[in-house]
Amino acid sequence: MEIKFLGAARTVTGSCYYLTADSLNILIDCGMFQGKDSDTINRSPFGFDPEKIDYLILTHAHLDHSGLIPKLVAEGFRGRIITTTATAELLEIMLLDSAHIQEKDAEWMTKKSFRAGKDLIYEPLYTHDDVINALTYIDKKTYREEESLSQNISFRFLDAGHILGSAILEIWYKKNGEKKKIVFSGDVGKNNNPIINDPEHVEEADYVVVESTYGNRLHKSLSDTIDELEEAIRTTFKKGGNVLIPAFAVGRTQDVLYILNNFVKEGRFKSLDVYVDSPLADKATKIYMSHPEFFDAHALENFKFRSSDGMHLHFTTTVEESQKLNKIKSGAIIIAGSGMCEGGRIRHHFKHNIWRPECSIIFTGFQVRGTLGRHIIDGAKSAYILGEEMAIRAKIYTIGGFSAHADQKELLEWLQSFKTNPHIIIVHGEENVELEFEGIVREQLGFKTHVPHKGDVMKI
Repeated sequence: MEIKFLGAARTVTGSCYYLTADSLNILIDCGMFQGKDSDTINRSPFGFDPEKIDYLILTHAHLDHSGLIPKLVAEGFRGRIITTTATAELLEIMLLDSAHIQEKDAEWMTKKSFRAGKDLIYEPLYTHDDVINALTYIDKKTYREEESLSQNISFRFLDAGHILGSAILEIWYKKNGEKKKIVFSGDVGKNNNPIINDPEHVEEADYVVVESTYGNRLHKSLSDTIDELEEAIRTTFKKGGNVLIPAFAVGRTQDVLYILNNFVKEGRFKSLDVYVDSPLADKATKIYMSHPEFFDAHALENFKFRSSDGMHLHFTTTVEESQKLNKIKSGAIIIAGSGMCEGGRIRHHFKHNIWRPECSIIFTGFQVRGTLGRHIIDGAKSAYILGEEMAIRAKIYTIGGFSAHADQKELLEWLQSFKTNPHIIIVHGEENVELEFEGIVREQLGFKTHVPHKGDVMKI
């Protein structure tokens, strides 16, 4: 077996690993790159022939793992896309939303070109029809059921505890009477995430490909994180401003809503006006609520997102509804995409609030280098938003304890479960983070390690 590292190698986004074995060609994830030069990178040719891929095994629905699937199919893939049932449901709404953004952006760029007297026509990376076609190749699986891809290759999904349906992938490979096992962590979830179960642990493997997004830092405890969120909201409302939360529509939005709802139930706030300005988040929340089998015990008792006497929850779907939110000057919590502020409705809310010192922006997730979100949390005094330079006077909070990723301690604990002294391959982290985490894994666990570059090939 050979593994070629085609994405998320010494960077965080664009997860994609190419396995060849037993006359099969297998992709693990097919993610979209996010950050600087992302459009150019996403439009570049794949590092393989899509027509020759037999299987794409998808660990979860986030676009940095799934976002190039429609492009893959449009360029000739005709194999099976294997993933969990919940991931398949989330994937549909996420890819359709992504296609809509691609089409709208291409339309806007073409109009801009014509207004400038040029005849450039911009094509979307992929279209709605490309997504519909791609979805026909999905093959849904459940956790903990071993399946065969060939006489010598089998696989199984375990719960990664990252978002609904997220999976750890175990692959077994037999050759010449010898059996090897490789584990792909996907994105390892944080322990005690508000809704879903903690990640499962694995005890045996010869090779482990592990993410390292937060491999150089520790999260605050969930209780400290909740207290910090409460204080940020309380301080902002006292100043007469709004709270803006750029949030990923899948996973983070549901976690934040769950905690805000608990604020009212526990009496921390008498009432809260919460606006979720994301049609995608609305659909994702409904999918979450339809899968209680993946909830932890506490969430099973408390997972209800609806307006109550104190929790006034509003999902806005139309552009007109979104625009009306800009008339609200104080007392609102506005959750909108995108999580890294690279697009979506959050930019429009920034335009009306980011220059107001009485307002606040609360970041609850990782911000990739080159994104607007990273620019803001790095302390910028101004930013170009929707073509206009704006002063950043709102109070900026970065509350890392909401991350759906395991931190350094939790990643080490997850790796410590392996009893077979596996070879650890570190991916999905900024280069300095991967290298720092590599040193810690060697020092504390004594495992052999490797940090691949993009394009590297490793023999198993």
